[in-house]
Amino acid sequence: MTSDMPLLGTMNHVAITVSDLAESTARFYGPLLRFLGYEPIVEEAEMSVWLSASGCAVNLWQAKPQHAGRRPERYAPGFHHFAFNADSRASVDRCYIYLREAGIEILDPPAEYDYEPGYYALFFADPDGMKFELVHLPPQSSASVVA
Repeated sequence: MTSDMPLLGTMNHVAITVSDLAESTARFYGPLLRFLGYEPIVEEAEMSVWLSASGCAVNLWQAKPQHAGRRPERYAPGFHHFAFNADSRASVDRCYIYLREAGIEILDPPAEYDYEPGYYALFFADPDGMKFELVHLPPQSSASVVA
């Protein structure tokens, strides 16, 4: 982020625990995060950190053996979904093509959703079933809408 933008309330990082860190990174997070402009800055057996040019980070953690394979429940307390910003509708469409070709589970294809005018998004899931979104909001839209 540039120094003239307010920092209060912006995302610093999100930490995600996955059943199989190596497999999830190879099949899903590595290619997706690279597509979104993130680069790995820490890669260890139990965790990795991916950093974007804006300074936002995605931290991936290996689940403890007794928890690996446990599916998340979207409507129970905890993680519901995470939305990445897209700079254009074309970026959302390109991501959709990439995800489909990579065999990644698409929950909802790119479309304009009625959360607010111009809300154009794609929804997909990681190997553990956690929900992610790539969304483009026109400049006049607020970023406060929760999908």
